[in-house]
Amino acid sequence: MILMSPPCQPFTRIGLQGDMTDPRTNSFLYILDILPRLQKLPKYILLENVKGFEVSSTRGLLIQTIEACGFQHQEFLLSPSSLGIPNSRLRYFLIAKLQSEPLPFQAPDQILMEFPKIATIQTQSYAVVAENTLRVKRPEPSTCFDSSSTQYSRKDSILFKLETAEEIDRKHQQDNDLSVQMLKDFLEDEDTSQYFLPPKLLLRYALLLDIVKPTSRRSMCFTKGYGSYIEGTGSVLQTAEDVQIENVFKSLNDLPPEEKIAKLSTLKLRYFTPREIANLQGFPPEFVDQVCFLKTQVVLETHDPPASALQYWITGCTSRLS
Repeated sequence: MILMSPPCQPFTRIGLQGDMTDPRTNSFLYILDILPRLQKLPKYILLENVKGFEVSSTRGLLIQTIEACGFQHQEFLLSPSSLGIPNSRLRYFLIAKLQSEPLPFQAPDQILMEFPKIATIQTQSYAVVAENTLRVKRPEPSTCFDSSSTQYSRKDSILFKLETAEEIDRKHQQDNDLSVQMLKDFLEDEDTSQYFLPPKLLLRYALLLDIVKPTSRRSMCFTKGYGSYIEGTGSVLQTAEDVQIENVFKSLNDLPPEEKIAKLSTLKLRYFTPREIANLQGFPPEFVDQVCFLKTQVVLETHDPPASALQYWITGCTSRLS
């Protein structure tokens, strides 16, 4: 068996997308070059990478090579939410087996978006055509809505930032997907006072925060910038569950700074703790306790702000899942 997780930088959507021209792809291209010349081919190949790999030229060469070698294969785009974990970390996976017969869950020319259901593999609702995985969407104003409500109106919603209508609908569906656990099942009973967002940060970045509640069934992918940067680095938790977020953000921009801070503070927003992030990313307790939290404790004891500790921990630990 060959297990591969090539460098993701040449394919990530926020990078330069150098693909085959990026030198960091060379080691993977070398494997593809020697694979057909091996005296004994591996029985299985399993590959993982970021979303974006599925539309790369490197992926095209991979498929061409393994098919020429006689492998049957299936591609996936999966997230922890596929396992019932309320976190979005979409990743590309490929499984290939050296055999003449198709895999029992194989869907030719499709990238499955869920774990396969063999009895209903002909259903197209959870697959995308491999050649058409990127679609251009016209940006529409994003909204913030109470995830506990089953209905929401864009006319009455609170504007945050530009998002596609598809993204808005996806968040709403996630919060109502009973197959995914609530965030409260992954929270720790510990002192979290040091993780509350400071007033200056609330005042400056409130409109960029991805806010979730303990009863939410979703959270953003946590990156190494979590705690130092705001947009796109991870969700923050609203611990005052009885406060309606719509009431807080209504006419917020018309208020003076002091009143803005007072209103935003009623949400009691905080970062997720390192242990909670580990829970959402599937780290076993003993791994994090023994390897990562020692580093975090060292940072905290040097009186660095909690944000620095969070960034230090995520940089050192969660990169193992990239």
